[in-house]
Amino acid sequence: MDFEKAFGDFIDRKEYDEAETALFSIIRLAFSTGWLAAGGELSNSRRVLEGIRRGISHSDISIETCLFKK
Repeated sequence: MDFEKAFGDFIDRKEYDEAETALFSIIRLAFSTGWLAAGGELSNSRRVLEGIRRGISHSDISIETCLFKK
């Protein structure tokens, strides 16, 4: 099987989408943690995150949810 075809088949799978969403959530959480540690505020971030993280279960975002409580 050709590499490009195999890679395309891999990224077209639901599992890839789930992994990509989880990775984005982890990166955003790390950035947000640094932002808060530097004295920043998270005004509208919760609404943006809720729109982005469709498909992630509540257990996967519990730490993030705690950070964004008003």
